[in-house]
Amino acid sequence: MNIAEVREYCLAKKGAEESMPFDDQVLVFKVMNKIFAACDIDAFESVNLKCDPERAIELREKYRGINPGYHTNKKHWNTVEQDGSVPDDLVRNLIDHSYDLVVRGLPLYKQNQLKEQ
Repeated sequence: MNIAEVREYCLAKKGAEESMPFDDQVLVFKVMNKIFAACDIDAFESVNLKCDPERAIELREKYRGINPGYHTNKKHWNTVEQDGSVPDDLVRNLIDHSYDLVVRGLPLYKQNQLKEQ
């Protein structure tokens, strides 16, 4: 996937917003103010995605392009390289998984607010 495809896919999620809270290079995607994806817009080589710890280990063992999260909690985040080693369908699935994990971690009242949007 390229940066435009990742951006479009992330922003299609209910309640998703984009921002650049760290600098003018790192684009993050949030739901209810919680990050579910991040990438470098100048040198788009990877995307950081939240992941269930057990699944993260399995993915890292199976795909050379999935590694512990860069500049994030390595137990809960993966860096997914965009070098063709990870199929686009899997990248989309991992974006869905990251988004779903973040939403499930929200307080119930925020989950309800999101459903009403």
